Amino acid sequence: MDLAAFHALEPLCWRAPSAHNTQPWRLRYERWAITVGWDPADALPAGDPTGRDLRLSLGAFVETCLIVAADAGLRLDWAADHDESDRRVGRLRPGRQTYRTPFRTADVWDRRTHRGRFTAGPDADVVAAVDAVARRAGGAVRAVPAAGRLRALLRTADRQVYADPAVVAELRRWLRLDRSGPRYRADGLSDRCLGLGRATATGLRAALAAYPALRPLGLPRLLAAAGGDPLAQGGGVLALVAPPGLDAAGQVEFGRVLMRMWLTLHTAGLAAHPLSQLVDVAATRDALGTLLDVAPERIVHVARVGRAVAPAPRSARRVERTGGGVLMRDAAVRVG
Repeated sequence: MDLAAFHALEPLCWRAPSAHNTQPWRLRYERWAITVGWDPADALPAGDPTGRDLRLSLGAFVETCLIVAADAGLRLDWAADHDESDRRVGRLRPGRQTYRTPFRTADVWDRRTHRGRFTAGPDADVVAAVDAVARRAGGAVRAVPAAGRLRALLRTADRQVYADPAVVAELRRWLRLDRSGPRYRADGLSDRCLGLGRATATGLRAALAAYPALRPLGLPRLLAAAGGDPLAQGGGVLALVAPPGLDAAGQVEFGRVLMRMWLTLHTAGLAAHPLSQLVDVAATRDALGTLLDVAPERIVHVARVGRAVAPAPRSARRVERTGGGVLMRDAAVRVG
């Protein structure tokens, strides 16, 4: 396998999505394979205590690597080998043929999370297309009724998230609200990507800094209210339902399904805005399961989906493509 050729493409692979844009994946280049693992420093133990979002992100990264390699004509295969103790999920290795996929590197590059306004949600054909993607892996995609019940669940989930000091501390670590900050263009959730104006971002920074003192005075409720109502921004809501009994290794593989789902939406001209809090909070996940008549633990992803009114900002990445190859934004990130 031409490791140097893939190494030059690696910055494109980093366009894969991850919770809080932590970019947890790490690649270890070996003689005949590339091991895909993760850095626990970029996990979210408070917000993602089971590691579900971590494993979905790793699977999305693997799928992205295969797509980018295939578009470049590199014959790459994937061998799943999940090992929690070694912090690896498998290996990219030489294949007999290029990976078969309808997607191109341009789709990977152009796909963006969009938290802004949508003019319309997915039509029946698009829902059927993403459902077919999930069903080929034993899952399903379900449209969530965006009525008052869902709006109430979102409010409840937001309040629960902001009421947990550990989750808020983790969120504060990954928020990038200061455009002069050293990590603003490297990772995390920026004010631009969150759709926040400068004044709002400054106010949020101040509120989170005062969180320990103001939490007993009702700050979690105020923070939840300040986030607004995403459903008022238009679009429809889709839930990705996994097969029953999905284990840790299965979650990684289903992350590949999630990436194919997002790219299917993108190529149909739609964007997605994750509503992960609905799944992260046990009470709202259970209520959502009742609403969809599905076992709550099978719901692994929920997103607002629609046709964006305006292009979304591109989220930051630690690795960029340059004329000479790879530029590492963060010295703590090691490749090879």
